[in-house]
Amino acid sequence: MRLSNRNKTSVYGFINTLLIFFLIAGIGAYFLEKYRFNILGKEKFLLIAVPACLILLFYLNGRQIFEYDSDGEALHFRNRNVIPFLQKPLNDEFPKYKLLKFEIINMFFMKRLYIKISSKNNNGMTMLKYEISYLTRKEIKDLRFSLNKVIKTNKEKSVNI
Repeated sequence: MRLSNRNKTSVYGFINTLLIFFLIAGIGAYFLEKYRFNILGKEKFLLIAVPACLILLFYLNGRQIFEYDSDGEALHFRNRNVIPFLQKPLNDEFPKYKLLKFEIINMFFMKRLYIKISSKNNNGMTMLKYEISYLTRKEIKDLRFSLNKVIKTNKEKSVNI
């Protein structure tokens, strides 16, 4: 199964540009208010604070683009940001039989995917973390279904051996 929200890259880029534009306009309006008009009083700080909080919220939500591929004998996860230099992209590929379990954490508006895989170091287990906040409910449901299917297949193979 393949899952990707790569087609929404232009939308996330537009939102990012719009938020930066609002911040620049807010800074300009702040200085105009402070040195020219002086109408708002102490509320003039909101001209910068509100766009800055929106940008912070957008970036704290995590990497926007998530790709998952379970076709073949390997699982492939890719998680990257719209702005390439902001965060290092995550790119992991491992055989399906190494998947031990997964967990999807939903905190208000932030969603995370934690994957546990078997490895030779770190006491036989490694934890991988992906940000899936920008996936739709249906995409998360499909991802959960696919990962459960892989885990079920792994358990059946280990029982048969």
